Amino acid sequence: MTRVAIACKPHKEEVGRILPELVAWLRARDYELLVDREGAEYASGAPVVERAEMPFWSPALVIVLGGDGTLLAVARVFATVGTPILGVNLGFLGFLTEIRLTDLYSTLEGWCSGCFRVDERAMLHASLWRDGAEHSSHEALNEVVVSKGDIARMGEFAVVLDGKSVARFRADGVIVSTPTGSTAYTLAANGPIVTPDVDAMVVTPICPHLLTLRPIVVRGDASLAVRVEGIPNLALLTVDGQQAVELQKDDELRCHRSSYTVKLVRLGDSGFFEALRSKLSWGEL
Repeated sequence: MTRVAIACKPHKEEVGRILPELVAWLRARDYELLVDREGAEYASGAPVVERAEMPFWSPALVIVLGGDGTLLAVARVFATVGTPILGVNLGFLGFLTEIRLTDLYSTLEGWCSGCFRVDERAMLHASLWRDGAEHSSHEALNEVVVSKGDIARMGEFAVVLDGKSVARFRADGVIVSTPTGSTAYTLAANGPIVTPDVDAMVVTPICPHLLTLRPIVVRGDASLAVRVEGIPNLALLTVDGQQAVELQKDDELRCHRSSYTVKLVRLGDSGFFEALRSKLSWGEL
């Protein structure tokens, strides 16, 4: 029996209305279900499994009911096993969770019959080094950010590419993003838009104290390092805006393309630029 996992955005009213109907639809087609704790009360007896443990159950598909933040969290869990993810937009923007609620069952019908495509997105691997040893490692779909804390004073950072110095500067922080992440925090920091099929990383200073310092796009197979050379009080490493690690002076974040990818289920081929126009009003008169 084919197994389907369902992950839900917490405290979302629509989940209580959508999930019972979705569970009934899948059961009527003989799918075995798993749900995370966020959807447990609406799942009518389906096994409840912690998200971190869901990959061990080998589902054929993960349905995400939520917004882009929920999908980012689920993507990091399932990237190591390559399970396709169908993201249903219950959030505000829905750039990654592009399936509208009205299209949920037609998309599922397409998946059941094999009439779908998989949009494969590159991830970023980042390892934090402290005192000559690896402190922690992380996988990101959108970006990793090194930034100062809450006092309105800038930090001091250095960027090194393939062992060669790129820049030293004072700023609020540095964003290292994937092409997928170029439409997230990087875009808000005046970084470039990069189509998802480009093999690249984007380095974007956050409010740098230099008029000439601009974002740069580097090869996807490059080795990139960001060093914390000075902080006013507190600095943080954040991963996809969800995981946070406190940084110390002289910490170094080493980034390169991850060996994992995220597979997003798409029914049609609406295109990246259509998403830009519909979600961000890009390129419209």
